[in-house]
Amino acid sequence: MNKFFKYIQCAIVALLLAGGLSSCINDLDVTPIDPSLQGDVTPEQLFNKCYSVFATSGNNGGDDNVDVDGLDGGFQHKYRQLWNSNELTTDEAICGWGDEGIPSYCHNSYDASHPMLRGFYYGLCIGITFCNQYLEVYPDYDATMTAEVRFLRAFQFYLLTDAFGNIPFATSISGENPEQYSRAQVCEFIEKELKAIVGEDESDNANVLSDPAPKKYGQPGYGRVDKAAAWLLLSRLYLNSEVYTGTPRWAEARDYAKKVMDSNYKLLTQGYAGTGIDGVYREFTPYQMLFMGDNGTTDAALEAVFPVIQNGLRTTSYGGTNFLIASTFDSDMHPYPYDETEVNGLYNNNTWGGNRARPELVRLFFPNDDAPEAHAYVVSEAAGDDRALFETDGRFLNVEDESNFKYGYAVAKFTNFKCDGSKGSDNTFPDSHLFYMRVAEAYLNYAEAATRLNGGTAPAEAVAAINAIRGRAHATQRNSYTLNQILDEWAREFYFEGRRRTDLIRFGKFGGNTDYQWQWKGGVYAGRDFEAYRNVFAIPTDDLIANPKLQQNPGY
Repeated sequence: MNKFFKYIQCAIVALLLAGGLSSCINDLDVTPIDPSLQGDVTPEQLFNKCYSVFATSGNNGGDDNVDVDGLDGGFQHKYRQLWNSNELTTDEAICGWGDEGIPSYCHNSYDASHPMLRGFYYGLCIGITFCNQYLEVYPDYDATMTAEVRFLRAFQFYLLTDAFGNIPFATSISGENPEQYSRAQVCEFIEKELKAIVGEDESDNANVLSDPAPKKYGQPGYGRVDKAAAWLLLSRLYLNSEVYTGTPRWAEARDYAKKVMDSNYKLLTQGYAGTGIDGVYREFTPYQMLFMGDNGTTDAALEAVFPVIQNGLRTTSYGGTNFLIASTFDSDMHPYPYDETEVNGLYNNNTWGGNRARPELVRLFFPNDDAPEAHAYVVSEAAGDDRALFETDGRFLNVEDESNFKYGYAVAKFTNFKCDGSKGSDNTFPDSHLFYMRVAEAYLNYAEAATRLNGGTAPAEAVAAINAIRGRAHATQRNSYTLNQILDEWAREFYFEGRRRTDLIRFGKFGGNTDYQWQWKGGVYAGRDFEAYRNVFAIPTDDLIANPKLQQNPGY
């Protein structure tokens, strides 16, 4: 998985155009990187492609030679659009760019023509189709590889149904337009697939994932999923089951989360302290280390249940961690006391200055609006919580001017800085790996599910799980937690990691008549409720035209 994914050849294209989620393919062409390449594709190359779609949008650097022609590489980058759709629509993030689609995200006014949702949708469909191709062409090549591809397909089906509800569904490349499955049907399929690949389905146990074994970058198998990833996705599926299917399944959410907690994957609790290669003594908290340029080689990697490799030379992209860092930084920011003469501890070229925090996120750490005006390392100390990584110097808490990056505190969570002070591999693209899933989720899944099973009062084991999360951030521990406090803890731990919308929906605080407003919610500065149908996004108009079997989600 350490290779740059550029040798996906013409055979893939021919197979893709023969079928798959064909309504997507009929509308947008998939083309090879170079028509002169040999037409054969090996199972290893196609296997790598199934993984690479989580890191890049195409087969060349900087999202060039994209998987889906007609869409910008950034617009179809899976994580970038997962992030935009799940963060800009919520109380955590706002962006000042005027790019087509950004304001309607921030104001909750998206529709079926939204260009970034279109890119997210097609990017997921293409990823599923690559997996379908592998499973059709090479199902018996290697049992573990097949199990991993089944997971990758299930994960993308999960992201697709979470965002778009009733979706086109295909597990083959037959050439026919896919049927539309309800969320409940998709969830049933995902559950069956995941249980099979962890060995729980005796009728379908030929392809089983490896046992849980965290690794570091450079070790064999790093970046490949194992049973812990499937358990964690099952826990996430069950945690949201009431939203997706109408039936709560809290006990299963708790039990599968506990499997991850009891596995060899562990919370990172030990920070870094040492003298770097330049002779400078540095200290970093465990939470900071999760999002730094060496998070694949330090013990931070042992918390990553599903890490995606990012390398400044070989997996270059305008999505992924490049997007996370560049979009949240301007040239005035300093996340650490060691970097003020080192180009902000990032790299030289990318400080885009767009995404920053809404005040409701900041108030989870500073409820009295008393954050000091300072660099991020001072702010986190004042908060008494290592996770409060906000740059407030020269900035305003309230977003009175959406187009001005100084309105709204900047988020200094993601960097390309390395603990020992060494430089990244490139001056434009970062080496910080992208953690799609990490162990901390299991702790909060466990705590929330156990609390819901206990009538809304956190039992002792749920309190212990939350305190483990807060303890590693040096935050004050508590003796009890309500469900609303658990929702707040989700934000403190996972803000700007691309999941907030799903959490707000599960707690009844997103679309519809709610008791919760945030700044610019519904396009009004003071915030207002917006329609409940926006809890799912619209199926893109292009796909409705291409596939007459699809029906639009209600309300759009």
